Amino acid sequence: MGLKLIDEDITKLDTDAIVNAANKELLMGGGVCGAIFRAAGPEKLQEACDKLSPIKTSESVITEGFDLKAKYIIHTVGPIYKNGREGEDILLRNSYLSALDLAKKYSCKTIAFPLISSGIYGYPKKQAIEIAIKAINDFLDKNKDYEMDVYLILFNAIKEELDLNNYDL
Repeated sequence: MGLKLIDEDITKLDTDAIVNAANKELLMGGGVCGAIFRAAGPEKLQEACDKLSPIKTSESVITEGFDLKAKYIIHTVGPIYKNGREGEDILLRNSYLSALDLAKKYSCKTIAFPLISSGIYGYPKKQAIEIAIKAINDFLDKNKDYEMDVYLILFNAIKEELDLNNYDL
């Protein structure tokens, strides 16, 4: 139980849920979002997403996992990084928390996250991982009665860029 940092393909994980770093329209995008759509079955997933969109930054919605091993896909919209002084940290934290709350609501015991907003949305990776780890650990501490394993996907390039020894995991 707890948070684990792993270097895996999120689309191949056998978890209850994976998180899609989505756009507000829940359209197939590039990066992790595109990979999730392709692996889940793009037409089926887009049809399900069309019924739920649009959503706001920090909100989360859930669809079935379709062709994935994961039972569910939780779609959350992280903030676009501007300058770090426009509440992006709070929005990013709330993206993680809303996805975790939805996972708990659907009785998920395992969930995997990409590093939200750290790709095309431009959030600096060092700050993004600090916010992710704190938000996830705060959720787990607040919900000690609910056992959940949370995986944060960090590819080797990200791990090398960050000094992970400084993080209390």
